[in-house]
Amino acid sequence: MDAKPLLQQYQHRVEQHLNTVLNHSSDADKVRQAMQYSLFNGGKRVRPVLVYMANQLLDGSLAQADAAACAIECIHSYSLVHDDLPAMDDDELRRGKPTCHIAFDEATAILAGDGLQALAFQLLAADNNLPAEINLRMLQILARDSGYQGMVGGQSIDLDNEGKQISIAQLELMHRHKTGALINASIEMGALSSTHATPADLQALNSYSRAIGLAFQVKDDILDIESNTETLGKPQGSDLLHEKSTYPALLGMAGAKQKLTHLNEQAHASIDYFKDAAAPLHWLADYIVERQY
Repeated sequence: MDAKPLLQQYQHRVEQHLNTVLNHSSDADKVRQAMQYSLFNGGKRVRPVLVYMANQLLDGSLAQADAAACAIECIHSYSLVHDDLPAMDDDELRRGKPTCHIAFDEATAILAGDGLQALAFQLLAADNNLPAEINLRMLQILARDSGYQGMVGGQSIDLDNEGKQISIAQLELMHRHKTGALINASIEMGALSSTHATPADLQALNSYSRAIGLAFQVKDDILDIESNTETLGKPQGSDLLHEKSTYPALLGMAGAKQKLTHLNEQAHASIDYFKDAAAPLHWLADYIVERQY
């Protein structure tokens, strides 16, 4: 199937909700503007899309998934704002536009990231579309997968290993935290938002999320070499500039592409359990490995 219209529908839906949340003035309007700038700078919205797809796979309603979709995008956007800071990757371009600390200033960018992180948890906690026990479980998942046990831990491992040669096992550990954890949170929260998820459903979806989470990073590493700054919307070759270990660096380009193919096969196999209902997730797995930016 071609799920591109579905992808666009979900992208539009989450953006409408995010715009409603932030489209008002505040006493700290500069920070709000920086938060809005960072949220609406052309992201693919893969993580919210995964929330909605997992929800629909298990016969949920989209309204039940809106808070989780918005929350995961807030966390993802905050992480990019902070990743781009001079103390981290020191990037000046993100999705073809000046990064937040360039468009505003470094202090405002730090606060905008902090504000987006807090907003994510506020949105989940204030949601009245789900039973309280589901909301609480989703809050726990987002805190775990965005914190030191997940994304933040992965970023720390990444920074600690700049300029060092690490093993494939260490590289996978880093990316299962840095990139994979939020993808896992997206699918798990989406499934839970349906209120119909069984342990078997969650096990199959967890296998899928682990495969596409790593595939996402392998593809990013390949694009950093094979693409260009205009297409990527960020500096091409930045991994090499920061002396980071990548899949092409450790496996060679042919080996990295073989790894990507293997992960894609794993993703497809893991959701055969759902039969035809999983067609959108099959499409998204292919979208992740075939994208050009």
